[in-house]
Amino acid sequence: MRELASSFTPAAAPTVISASLYSSPAASRGWWDDVNKSPQWQEGAFFSLATAYALVSAVALIQLIRIQHRVPKLRWTTQKIFHLMNFLVSGFRAVVFAFHAHVFLLRPRVYKLVLLDLPSLLFFSTYTLLVLFWAEIYHQVRSLPTDKLRPAYISINTIIYVVQLCIWIYLGIHDNAALELASKIFNVAVSCIALLGFSVYGGRLIFCLKRYPIESVGRQKKLYEVRTVTAICVTCFLIRCIVVALSAFVPDVSLEVLDHPILYFFFYSLAEIVPSGLVLFILGTLPPKQMPSRQYHTVR
Repeated sequence: MRELASSFTPAAAPTVISASLYSSPAASRGWWDDVNKSPQWQEGAFFSLATAYALVSAVALIQLIRIQHRVPKLRWTTQKIFHLMNFLVSGFRAVVFAFHAHVFLLRPRVYKLVLLDLPSLLFFSTYTLLVLFWAEIYHQVRSLPTDKLRPAYISINTIIYVVQLCIWIYLGIHDNAALELASKIFNVAVSCIALLGFSVYGGRLIFCLKRYPIESVGRQKKLYEVRTVTAICVTCFLIRCIVVALSAFVPDVSLEVLDHPILYFFFYSLAEIVPSGLVLFILGTLPPKQMPSRQYHTVR
């Protein structure tokens, strides 16, 4: 028995244990790093995003053409502007991701930041058009003045673009890490404004529609549209707030490097592509053929 026991030396056991402790994490991290740094994964993720954005852009353009064909004499309504901006934003993203290999190598870095962040601002302007429209409806129902709503929308967007432009100009002159952090925090604040707008006016409009008589024409359909679009937009801007805030402080969640293809794919899919597709589908009703232009101003 002593001879059998002596064959299991104390030095042998730690060697086996240490191998079992360190092999799994290293292999796991190595797999994740291999995926992120793989040119095949990067091309697959970015070209998939480019294709998806191109599809959303095409859908928005087709819808805009259908509306124009349906009512050719109709002025530029909120509905038309909304589809046009969706077409431009998604088209911009499609081009950027299709040429991702060149975009991420641009010098100075501010050019890359402009190409990645400008569509986010345009996305904000596009979907806050819905907030503006809902605010106008709510104020009309409550017999409140509506003359200050559109100037407020234009003023807020103007301030946002001017501030962001100043940040880009300064970053182009002095590549400052602190100012780049401030730019990300500013983008989080912009998304929070949209989140607050959808929460406030989406909720108010839902409450107003619930008070209408059940037999009101189109009540259930409009209630479904407002509820669904509010939920979609609140979710997508909340995701944007969380991820952009994390990217400002956690390097592994950075949205400005080429070797985070999986993060890019899921972030932009959940924050822009899927919400845009769903909203375009939900609000895809064409206007009536015979409707005076002075009466038509809704987003359907």
